[in-house]
Amino acid sequence: MNLHNVEFLISAAAPKDFPENRLPEIAFAGKSNVGKSSVINRVLQRKNFARVGEKPGKTIHINYFVIDKSCYLVDLPGYGYAKVSQQEKDRWGRLMENYFAANRIDLGVLIVDARHAPTNNDITMANWFMESDCPFVVVANKLDKLKKSELIPNIQRIREDLALPEDCVVIPFSAEKGTGRDDLVRLILDTVKA
Repeated sequence: MNLHNVEFLISAAAPKDFPENRLPEIAFAGKSNVGKSSVINRVLQRKNFARVGEKPGKTIHINYFVIDKSCYLVDLPGYGYAKVSQQEKDRWGRLMENYFAANRIDLGVLIVDARHAPTNNDITMANWFMESDCPFVVVANKLDKLKKSELIPNIQRIREDLALPEDCVVIPFSAEKGTGRDDLVRLILDTVKA
């Protein structure tokens, strides 16, 4: 699969907008300021494919990208930090609930900040993945901002706070430097081939 052969398909504002053509779906989730767009751009080896905003919360719909006509890369709305109305946050929540209920996800990618303990919203998102029996991986982004001595304790805290099952992979990742990209790409490719 050629990760460079990627195109934007649709911004889904409601379940009726989800693509009818069924392909494997790799769904990226994370809080608004965790660097989700930067992780997606690093995976695709593109500078500004997923828009990196000055202000968190730019992704307000479920954005579908088609990779090499083989799978969908799905960029879910960020949560937790964006300065938007409660009504808009509620709309995002309903959209996300509908997306999870549709059982479309073949691999979830939950992006958390490697520097900090997971937020309550991160825990809720991890629970959504686990409760829907959806295979998922945790990407601990912003690794480049950690001291080496902080890595193991921080990854352990992420595992514990999210109550991850033993078989859930946590990838230390730096969208800035590219650390962890190969591990994440391998998991995506294995999912698409399965």
